[in-house]
Amino acid sequence: MHEEPASVPEPVPVVRAVDGGTARLLPDLDRARAWLLTVDDAPQSYVDLDEPRHLEFEYVRRLAHVIDCAADEGTPLTVWHLGGGALTLPRYVAATRPGSAQHVVEADGALLALVAERLPIPDDSGITVHGADARRWLEAAPDGAADLLIADVFGGSTVPAHLTSVEYARQAARVLGADGIYAVNLADGAPFGFLRSQLATLATVFPELALIAEPSVLRGRRFGNTVLVASRRPLDTAALARRAAADAFPARVEHGPALRRRAGRAAPVRDSGAVPSPRPPDGAFSV
Repeated sequence: MHEEPASVPEPVPVVRAVDGGTARLLPDLDRARAWLLTVDDAPQSYVDLDEPRHLEFEYVRRLAHVIDCAADEGTPLTVWHLGGGALTLPRYVAATRPGSAQHVVEADGALLALVAERLPIPDDSGITVHGADARRWLEAAPDGAADLLIADVFGGSTVPAHLTSVEYARQAARVLGADGIYAVNLADGAPFGFLRSQLATLATVFPELALIAEPSVLRGRRFGNTVLVASRRPLDTAALARRAAADAFPARVEHGPALRRRAGRAAPVRDSGAVPSPRPPDGAFSV
């Protein structure tokens, strides 16, 4: 996961118009080849080209915990990523599970071009990038093709409506093997109407659910990211909880009765009534 020095971009900010707004690549002056990607000033990705195992964003580390607990250490996996950004997690998987086959689906073609130009991935990474809408690409994919499906798709600052429904969840379950795991990054705040609806939606398709988030978010004290994990087989929630608790900003794992109580009487979302996730309050995810 180390590019040749000739391909290293100069450590100066890069500003580029992309489909989703104005993208900026900002060098981290504390790490020689590390970059922060923002779109319209909202943080999108952080990549350290020298050490792809380094994950700066808290929610990305929680998604990585799901990856780490999905199989024995170092075992190659077939991982599909809906939402690309700067390919932080695909680079992480390539470094920690060499030989993995990965597909990344990103609708913003201009953003893909910027990342390919300034933060290229090695030819032997096993990562294939597709410029496509996540739902349409998923619907055309074969059954049982992936071990892990990770969704981190935001149109601006919200999750698109067509990626929040039962019909979408069925497609996600279809492309996963019997032991496959779905993990999605969501953002919400009290009273958690969107999060509760997503719990109800995924529960119609996946019998096993777990939620990873900071206690302050779960208690409704602030708007923030939550990672929702779903599968048709039991999840190793104990291992997830140990890893989440050991973070610099510890998180909690909810599952079982506690998670069912959180969902309450929320109704599953259908395509006909789907809406985007709520917009974060000003400053919620500022750099």
